[in-house]
Amino acid sequence: MKGILVIIDGLGDLPHHLLKGETPLEAARTLNMDFLATRGELGYMYSVKPGFVPESDEAIVSIFNNSLISSSRGQLEARGTDIKLTRGDLALRANFATIDSLEKGNISDRRAGRTLSTKEAEALGKAINKIKLPIQFEFKPTIQHRGVLVFKGGFSDNISGNDSFYSSGKNIVVHKVAGCKALDDDENSVYTANIVNEFLEKVYEVLKEHPVNVERKRRGLMPANYLLVRGPGIEPPKLKKYKKWVSANYMPLEIGFSKVCEMKNFAFEYPKLSGIDAYENLWKGLRKACKNAINVIKKNSKKFDYAYIHLKETDLPGHDNKPVEKKLMLEYIDMTLFRFLRKFCPPKKINVVVTGDHSTPCKLKSHSADPIPLLFYNCSEIPKEKHFSEKECRKGTLGRILGNDLLKRVGFDK
Repeated sequence: MKGILVIIDGLGDLPHHLLKGETPLEAARTLNMDFLATRGELGYMYSVKPGFVPESDEAIVSIFNNSLISSSRGQLEARGTDIKLTRGDLALRANFATIDSLEKGNISDRRAGRTLSTKEAEALGKAINKIKLPIQFEFKPTIQHRGVLVFKGGFSDNISGNDSFYSSGKNIVVHKVAGCKALDDDENSVYTANIVNEFLEKVYEVLKEHPVNVERKRRGLMPANYLLVRGPGIEPPKLKKYKKWVSANYMPLEIGFSKVCEMKNFAFEYPKLSGIDAYENLWKGLRKACKNAINVIKKNSKKFDYAYIHLKETDLPGHDNKPVEKKLMLEYIDMTLFRFLRKFCPPKKINVVVTGDHSTPCKLKSHSADPIPLLFYNCSEIPKEKHFSEKECRKGTLGRILGNDLLKRVGFDK
């Protein structure tokens, strides 16, 4: 194996008062990442371009040197599940969410309070799949509040989602449901938008008094009474192939991406959320993710040239303004996965790149256009002590890198 790319989701952050004016990465005790940084180079990256607020799919697509128009979020997420797609099927990423009513359209929480158990999501999913429409569709809950929605047939993807917060390259703070709209005058686009809106209205009618939500309200929890959809796509993604890569990814988006790029992916079944503590569930997932990554690298280092590791859990504390939790997750990743890499990579002359897909500053509770810290361990023979952090990376010798240039810059394109 020549190199390992580790993407820590939402890695970049801003100074926070709960961490005495430091970012989670600056405050974290990361001896093993620092070991690699000391024997390598630091820099900072814009995964798409300066001033652009990327979603995870846009960031990954760009980092692997593709144009943003070559795929859609919905198609990648759907291909990370067992849903069968044919050309013309409309795929969308979906979230269980909480709204006050269809008439008012106020979004109380885009993730139903992060308390939706796996069992509850599956029960609600069954109810959704019984909805009667003049076309065929399939809805599949995936992990926690997430899901995938596919309409079968010849549809247009030139429509908007129903959550204005997600707009390519920027965040618009809007807390109202927006109906899906055709983005051109084509008859099929108008028809598609109408079908999706009709479906979403029926979803609300089915879910608002579903026994799961009646019980959730009785317990003082937010009802998962609506779906927010985004990233529509009908075309199979046209991404560059990375057949010499192995990947250890477990979320639908990254599984789908790895499949389309023809990487050999090794996933694991994500722990089911059985109670209401999403972070207990996230910690279980993170522990399994680090263990899986180590096993994949050990077993495949002689079979593949490169490895792609993506750790999702660190993004969630950013969205929830939990900087201490994010710091603790970074420290756990360091003392497990990076403790292993520190011992495994130097003797084998394996280079390591550590970065994020985007910044998710805790105090913003959303993705931002801020640059992402970047570490390139290249077996430098002249160690110079460094702490892997936003401050150090802004002064690093790698300087500024755009996502499209990353693999070439570190030699992972050979």
